[in-house]
Amino acid sequence: MGSMKLHPAQRFTAPSAIQSGVPLKELMDRRLVRLISESLSDVVPQFDEKRFKLRASRGLKNLELKDRALNIANAMADQLPSDFADVAPLLIRAFGPPLQATGDNGLAPFFYLPHAQLIGNYGVSSFDHGMLANYELTQRFTAEYSIRPFLVEHREKCLKTLSRWTRDSSPHVRRLVSEGTRPRLPWAIRLREFQKNPNLSLPLLEELKDDPELYVRRSVANHLGDIAKDLPGFAFDVCRKWLKEVRNSDDPMRTKNRRWIVRHALRHPAKKGVPRAVAIRKAAADLGKHDS
Repeated sequence: MGSMKLHPAQRFTAPSAIQSGVPLKELMDRRLVRLISESLSDVVPQFDEKRFKLRASRGLKNLELKDRALNIANAMADQLPSDFADVAPLLIRAFGPPLQATGDNGLAPFFYLPHAQLIGNYGVSSFDHGMLANYELTQRFTAEYSIRPFLVEHREKCLKTLSRWTRDSSPHVRRLVSEGTRPRLPWAIRLREFQKNPNLSLPLLEELKDDPELYVRRSVANHLGDIAKDLPGFAFDVCRKWLKEVRNSDDPMRTKNRRWIVRHALRHPAKKGVPRAVAIRKAAADLGKHDS
């Protein structure tokens, strides 16, 4: 491609938000197939664009969002090497530039939903290469769904990698650590072992609870909120501990951010009138008055 030519992902125009009466699945259309085909043909030797477009578009209209993306992903796999160790470098080279912002990216990053399906379905067989693909993907879209099969199949190895990623310079990567391990992530497979044992992910949340980015801290709060649905006592104890740690802090911003995480994490049980949740949220608010 010429240096001035935009990457196909950058030419994928999409609304800034979900529009009433327009299903999200409509993004997975022939136009997207054509752009993905172009991005792959630039890096995959002997890539047959015509065959890919036919295979990826077949039956698309009758499928829902995830199945449309999977249909396109299977068409991609059809023309990629059988070993994911060989697929990953090609896929990463086919990616466009990383996102520059953590918000207001609209729906255009859905360009990569088929790529996420490809990694989640085919990458688990080659852990290191699959995780590298997730690392690159999450800086352009999200890998919170595609990483979950890795957490199921290679839990200890995956957690070790994620522990390193808590210190990554990219907020997208740091957020993935928390969001990808959420036990009850919406629209995703449940992580049953994490539901039963939140100590699996707690060390990661401890590393991220004071992250400089709200984008990351919000994910930590939502993760803690997930834990509160299954093991409320555990979540309440963590929240109490996190508040206690900043009670005499000389860093008002750290205290303010920690109070916000706790209040956000417990908003649902507090709305239901769960006494401990209400009391902890009040303690977080009172801590703010004490500091001001």
